[in-house]
Amino acid sequence: MNIGDSRRHFHTEISKYKIHDYKEEPTMSKVAVVYWSGTGNTALMAQAVAEGAKAKGAECDLLTSAEFTVDMVDNYDAIAFGCPAMGAEVLEESEFEPMFAECEPALNGKKIAIFGSYGWGSGEWMDTWEAQCQADGAVFAAAPLICHETPDEAGLADCTALGEALV
Repeated sequence: MNIGDSRRHFHTEISKYKIHDYKEEPTMSKVAVVYWSGTGNTALMAQAVAEGAKAKGAECDLLTSAEFTVDMVDNYDAIAFGCPAMGAEVLEESEFEPMFAECEPALNGKKIAIFGSYGWGSGEWMDTWEAQCQADGAVFAAAPLICHETPDEAGLADCTALGEALV
């Protein structure tokens, strides 16, 4: 084979490889777990949710509702919100609910999860909260999760799975 032939052969062979076929490494998912906890039960749940997201390779920020603002919503691919049932099965009204109400307009199309603990009742607060999020246009990564009182081992495993579903 002479030089001209080998150049033609090289160009024929190299043209079989398309640069655009190379795929970039997937970007790391960024997840926020935002919660309010009065007794520590929802905090335990939030930690397990964050562990699940991290186990699936996400960068995860664990934040209290006092630390989170509507301006932060777009910084995350997915957000888990956690709040226990309070009073007559409502969200905590002095800190969590005002923060969440401020975030609601930004949740349209956002992947979310909601979770919380309760001491009595049937979980009505979670049904109401779920309907509210659906009306906001949020996209649920998983079904809402509730734990009675302190989460047991199975409850914490469910929280971890919830975190994994966010990624």
